Amino acid sequence: MSGKETIKSAIESIMFVWGQPLSAKDAAEIFDISWREAYDCMKELQEEYRQQGRGIMIREIEQSFQFCTVPENSEYIQRFCTPVREKKLSQSALEVLAIIAYKQPVTRAEIDAIRGIKCDRVIEGLAKKELVEEKGRSHGIGRPILYGTTKLFLEKFGFSSLKDLPEIEEIETLLGEEDSEEEALSALSAGQIALNL
Repeated sequence: MSGKETIKSAIESIMFVWGQPLSAKDAAEIFDISWREAYDCMKELQEEYRQQGRGIMIREIEQSFQFCTVPENSEYIQRFCTPVREKKLSQSALEVLAIIAYKQPVTRAEIDAIRGIKCDRVIEGLAKKELVEEKGRSHGIGRPILYGTTKLFLEKFGFSSLKDLPEIEEIETLLGEEDSEEEALSALSAGQIALNL
């Protein structure tokens, strides 16, 4: 087994045991190689799994990699696993999450203005679920807190980065039109509105 194949094999084992996304930076430190070499090894491993059509795939999340099941097998997994009570995000939580995802960094006042209603508790709930977080402070009057989505948000909704978000022209317009709102939230949730949180 070549040096590169040995590294890929070890990365595969570490990812399996670790469970959480493994960053290329951490992998590089483990093997004392450059970030680029580690990232390339992880991308090659990801492609090998894809080409083999396995039931397990490797998903990239902001230059970190994690094992997960292929979406096509979700029905069979659900049949086998004992049903668990799923805690779904409410309609208002989804709306606020969509606004934050597309407008970030965004202040609470801006979110309130778009929805036309106070969103304090909804934002706090999303923060407790670790789907949104503080991203600093605005330079505006009072220096209000700016909110943005988290790495967990990307992981739960199946996005590699924010660039993968579905294209939506204007959240303000969409939230004012019922059909468009449904379309926006449906696109954002990508069928994964029920989160095991």
